[in-house]
Amino acid sequence: MTAPEVEKDPTTEQATEPETEPATELAREPETAPVTEPETEPAAETEPAAETEPAAETEPAAASAPPPAAEAAAEEAPGEAPSDEEPSEGAGSSGGASRSAQATGGKAPPRRRWRRFATGMAVAVPVLGVGMWVAVHRIPWMGPLVANSLRAVVGKENVTRLEDFVYDVEDRVNRLWRKDEAPKAYWDVPAEEPATAPTIAPAEVADAPAEEAPAEEAPAAPQLPPFAPPAPGPMHENLAAKGDGQWVPMRDPRRPDDPPRMFKTLLHADKSRSWSEVFIVALDLRQVEIHPVAGYQEPASATPEAEQYERFAKIPEKHHDILLAAFNGGFMAEHGQYGMKLDGVTLLPANDRGCTLVQYDDGSLRVASWPTLAPDEPRLAWYRQAPPCMYEDGKINPQLAGNFKGRWGATLDGNTVIRRSAVGLNESRDILYVAITNHTTARVLADAMRHAGATTVAQMDVNWSYPKFVTYEPVDGQLKPIALAKGFEFEDDLYLRKRSMRDFFYVTRKDVTVAAAAP
Repeated sequence: MTAPEVEKDPTTEQATEPETEPATELAREPETAPVTEPETEPAAETEPAAETEPAAETEPAAASAPPPAAEAAAEEAPGEAPSDEEPSEGAGSSGGASRSAQATGGKAPPRRRWRRFATGMAVAVPVLGVGMWVAVHRIPWMGPLVANSLRAVVGKENVTRLEDFVYDVEDRVNRLWRKDEAPKAYWDVPAEEPATAPTIAPAEVADAPAEEAPAEEAPAAPQLPPFAPPAPGPMHENLAAKGDGQWVPMRDPRRPDDPPRMFKTLLHADKSRSWSEVFIVALDLRQVEIHPVAGYQEPASATPEAEQYERFAKIPEKHHDILLAAFNGGFMAEHGQYGMKLDGVTLLPANDRGCTLVQYDDGSLRVASWPTLAPDEPRLAWYRQAPPCMYEDGKINPQLAGNFKGRWGATLDGNTVIRRSAVGLNESRDILYVAITNHTTARVLADAMRHAGATTVAQMDVNWSYPKFVTYEPVDGQLKPIALAKGFEFEDDLYLRKRSMRDFFYVTRKDVTVAAAAP
């Protein structure tokens, strides 16, 4: 019995050689071929036939495809359901593939579709991962967005484990590919510091009119000695870039003739990683003032008075004219519950674990563990807490000195190689040190700060996006932040015209007179 004659569907017709029959050739239904006999390969898996044998040929053929009529007849024939067995080698595998194609209406078998899906995912996931990594390291807001979104979905502990894993992989890659890399310098170190203020020659004083120098003129304000922090030198002589451990002046671009109020230096503190870098700024507390600012979201409010506190979350315009610099604050509230107080309002109460940067009512600063400072709380103008002190009064924290892991904040292990930030004070508490780093452990950061001159050190924040130190200078008539070192990404209106989600500090100059440094 033959199948009804039908016209072949052009969409399933395979292209043939010029000598084949026209596309309107009619097909017959194979009458004697049992279902267990090998059938022809589906059209999508065979080469076009160079011969013109009828489509109903029952011999196993790799050159011709079964016409739609034959497929329909085979599907309708009772007792001829396709087998679920794996196709055998040779002709048997050809028949199994044809039956699978028939069972799925001419589509690829489920197993083949899963293989394609798995292959696609194997390619897409690494590409997406690399793309996300690049975005986090190039777009300032991308890192916080990704981390906070993941914490909301999978929880902060799982995000912590993921961060540790990712940074461990990055460190392993760096140790393989950057093992022969030389330490890098980021700025020129002047051989000799020129005079910082103009002087008046004796002859000019003698020729001055008498009325310009009245006998009863009020005595000049006493001059402070010039700011000259001791140069620490490199930490490791055989692992140092040019200028390591030498202080470089950071002049106010709007008052370039003023004596320097800040100096910067770079240290390569990790003997096993030449690409590990600690950038440190020394600020003269006689000439500058430090101001804390709460972010519009962090640290989260934990007291009734905090709920009523208005968070401006940016640098007040009244201080733009005397603005020098700004740097990041501390951890989010959920990562340790480290306290903050300012403007007479306690946003988050202090806890005994916290290493605390405070300012007294007289303007002096101190860094110490909270149990030491708690009796002075009524005299504190503001405070911001951090994880336990790394160094305190010149003594290292036992958790850093030992070989066991200590956690500096609830987010990352102290042994994680990551970007970090810290503050510290010298013994006389007249120099504030601020550090930001690349690829450092907690111990490396602490030792570098101690080497630079800090006797008490508090780590402030970690992760790629948060540590930052910027200076400000006018560009096209508008203040713009300038990075301390290349590679620290931020937005052009950082802390100025856009409210910050996280807390931070900014630095202004005081109206004091400082003697010129000796030429």
